Order: sequence, then C-alpha cells, then structure tokens
Amino acid sequence: GEALGTPSQIPNRANFNDQQGAASRPADFTLDPEFRGFIPVPNTPVILKMNFKPRLDAMADNRNTGTAARFVPARFPLEGTPQYGGGMQSHLTANGTQFRIEARAPGLPGDFRLFYQNDFFGETGSNMSYRLQHLYGQYHGLTAGFTYSFWEDPDVWPDTIDYEGPNALIFARRPVLQYTHAICDNWNATFGVEQADFFVDGGERVTRMPDLGFNLRWEDADHGHLQVSAIGRDLGVRDANGTVYHDAGWGLNLGGSIKLTECDSLQFLGVIGEGVGGMGNDTSFLSSDGGFTAAGSFEALPYWSAMVGWTHRWNDALRSTLTYGYVDLDPHSGQAPGFYSSSHYASTNLIWQIRPRWGVGAEVLYGMKTAQDGRDSGDVLRFQLGMFYSLFD
Repeated sequence: GEALGTPSQIPNRANFNDQQGAASRPADFTLDPEFRGFIPVPNTPVILKMNFKPRLDAMADNRNTGTAARFVPARFPLEGTPQYGGGMQSHLTANGTQFRIEARAPGLPGDFRLFYQNDFFGETGSNMSYRLQHLYGQYHGLTAGFTYSFWEDPDVWPDTIDYEGPNALIFARRPVLQYTHAICDNWNATFGVEQADFFVDGGERVTRMPDLGFNLRWEDADHGHLQVSAIGRDLGVRDANGTVYHDAGWGLNLGGSIKLTECDSLQFLGVIGEGVGGMGNDTSFLSSDGGFTAAGSFEALPYWSAMVGWTHRWNDALRSTLTYGYVDLDPHSGQAPGFYSSSHYASTNLIWQIRPRWGVGAEVLYGMKTAQDGRDSGDVLRFQLGMFYSLFD
C-alpha cells in the first residue's frame, strides 16, 4: 500500500484495451506508484509482476469484413468483388488475451524497467496465434528493444471494445533506440532511431537508413497532455528489372488527451505526411508508404488522418465512449484502380466495470472504405460484446 514511485502526470484512464500500461515514461514516473501486484525478488533490488488478462469477444457483422476477428476498413471487400456482401456473419475470438511480465527496481536511480507483453493476433484468420507486442528495457531515459515508436502516442487511444481500434491512429511498434529527457515535471522530449519498417507497392523494399525523429510532450495531472511528433525517413524499392529507386518520407503527428470535467475526457489526433501510411492503424495492412506513377517514377504516398474520441463516465461503474476516425491516402496513377483511397470509422459503446479487474461492454461499430476508382465497400456494421478479466489492475 505504500507509494514507492512517483505518480505520472498522465492518469491511467483504465481503458478496455489498455495501451497506456506498456508505454515507457520519463524520469521515474509510473502509472501505479504503489506497484500493486509486484513481488520482491529475494536478495535483489528488483520487484517482479506477471499479469494474465484473459479476454473474449463476440461479434456480429451485417456483411463480410474481410478479417473475421478484426474490424479493419482497409480489408473490407469492395463492391463487385467475389468477397463482397455475404449477409450477416458472426464470430467469437479470444485472440485479445494478453500476458505481461514486468520488472522494476524503484529503490535504484535510473528508473530501471524491463517489460514484456504478447497477445494472440499473430496470424490473420488464426485462433490464438502468438504475437509479440512489447519487449524492451529502460534505464536512465534510454529505451531499447521492441515497443512503441516515438511517433506513436499510446495515451490518445480512445476507450473502445474493438481490439483493433480506430483507423486514424498511429500503430508503430518496431525495434527502437530512444532517449527521453525530462525537461521538468510537465515537459519531456524523446529522440529516436528506429527500424525503417515501411511498405512499398510495386517492388522489393530497400532499406538505406533508419527512421529518425523526436516528440515533445506537455503533461499536466489536472488537465491532460499534448504531444507533437516529427519523423523523417528514406523509402527505397527495387523493381523487377533490378533498378533501385529512393524517395524521402516525412510526417507530423499532433495528439492529446484533455480532461474536460470530472466525468468527461477528450482524445484527439491529427497526422499529415508523405510515406508514413504504413504506420497508420488502418493503412498498415497495405503497401501504403510508396508507389509508382504511370510515368514510372517512384514517390512517397501523401497521407493524412484525424481522430476524435469522447468518454463520459456515468458513475463509478459505467462509462461510454464515442469515437470517429477518417483516413485519406493518395495513391499514384500507376497503382491498381482498386487500391485504397480513404476510410471512415465510428463506434459507440457502454462499458460496465463490474470489478477493478473485471469488465464487460457492448459496442456498435461502423466503417466504410473507398478505392482509387471510386468503388466502395458499402456501409459495414458490427455489434460486439467483450469481456476481460485481469489478474491485477
């Protein structure tokens, strides 16, 4: 029950899909200064926590979504294709089940932390296929391993039952080397060198340099946070004739979570750039960073997205979140007519937190995809019920 650590300026919003817990924090800040669930390792300064989070989701769709256990507008079949339509379909999955191991040493300087997490969405269409989500070490502001990119802000994910989350979010987890400097209690900056995990259309990816960039964050326990991120990258591709092409990619990402009242909070995000579609939560399923024009030149694809989420807590046990996201990708003239152009995502839910470690919820989702040639997926609707139990909070 003692507070051993320094509470983060970022509050733990206790979302149905907990994206915040895995994020590294500046200085010695932590979401849980009491370190509940940690066990001391004898004769060492280390404390250890293992957390199991079984989860079950039941879904009913008005038509084929292209990926049964996930709601991904980029995968929606287009009108006129054999996969389009199909009538109502239902699915049941436990792939969102998670396992975490975390080691800390709060008595030592440097905020030592080792963190591991996996779920079971490793193979599309498969049940309980292992997928690594995080495996990294942190010490004196230096983070190395596999985790969130400096260009992703895990604190802006809205509280959805949908495990995949809104289309407009940045989803970038890769090998990283990052350094976070705590300027003061309310300001910090992170500089990163990361694996250039990009996706190109029309040839084989050629990697010449890592992704480089930084983010700057303002955090306040009473009001929320803002983060602005910038990234620079080099995109390369080798065509069928062995010719190698390169183009520069760049992106800006502004997001935040704002406390409006004691019962209401707002999450938002806006992204713009070229050659960064592969880090979008929706467009990461496509070769969306670069492509060829009809004239045969290779160029980064322009991309922008926007997302807003609003959470209202009805009482201590019940809460609801309304979310909307939009993505726009500008494919080149040399790409297929049916290549992705834009998508919409919307959801609304009611979540009942029965116990601190046990939650259930119901959610209605809407999505639509439009292709370069003007065809679309039609209106895709999903009704989803979800339940999770966590060994610890």
